[in-house]
Amino acid sequence: MESGNHISILSDNRREIEPTFFFMMNCLIYSRIETDFGSNRDFYDEDVNMYLGYLLTSFMKPEYHRMARKYLSKYDSDLFERVRNSSDVRLKYTIYKTNADFLLISIGIFKESLLGGPGSIPLYRNSEEAHMGRGKTYYQFAYSYSQSMFRKPAAISDVLEKLSRGFEQYVEVLSHMRGEYFNILDRLSDGEVYHMERSIDAFTQNEELKRLQDQFLDLYSEYLKSGDPRSKAKLKELVRTIRGLDESFHFSIED
Repeated sequence: MESGNHISILSDNRREIEPTFFFMMNCLIYSRIETDFGSNRDFYDEDVNMYLGYLLTSFMKPEYHRMARKYLSKYDSDLFERVRNSSDVRLKYTIYKTNADFLLISIGIFKESLLGGPGSIPLYRNSEEAHMGRGKTYYQFAYSYSQSMFRKPAAISDVLEKLSRGFEQYVEVLSHMRGEYFNILDRLSDGEVYHMERSIDAFTQNEELKRLQDQFLDLYSEYLKSGDPRSKAKLKELVRTIRGLDESFHFSIED
């Protein structure tokens, strides 16, 4: 929950101060100095440091990924479709912010490990330059929706606007932090990385299955009305596709 001057990365109100957070903040501050992008250099952004510190800390926790996975989309088209089909401003805000956060961390911390290749999380597949543009845009949209959500100025709105404005610089800081101070991949077990992959793919597969099932119902209704052999052939092909995603799906049509 985010409101007023409260910034929380997780879905609850807890602001647990823990050693991991202090470690992240320490590495972040030094990385900003060493990349000549010190705090408050171009504008006040110590609030961004806090946000990034909690984001990096949260990224290490399975509960964060369980919360985030339902908002993630592999492709722009899927994300925009979800936003267009919703009238919930908070949902739109959360979708854009969550995907922007994952882009920022994937480019800055994980580099190629999240951007394609063997064993990677298949979330973002295009060029890094394209990801930069997406990240800036997603944060800007999240900022716009946050202004509609809150009745008075909120700290999170300022942070999102600054992340959009300085996205490239924050990526540079995180990249330096990854190379000089730590590697999150070393801290995540193979099982945790595997579950991150599966959580994103499972959500995408579930959405695709729902779409195909709706398509099946429409096509079956059309076939019952027309008896068109072409509709029948399409039904058989669609059944094979659905069974590839859900082996429990059974349907037969007489030849």
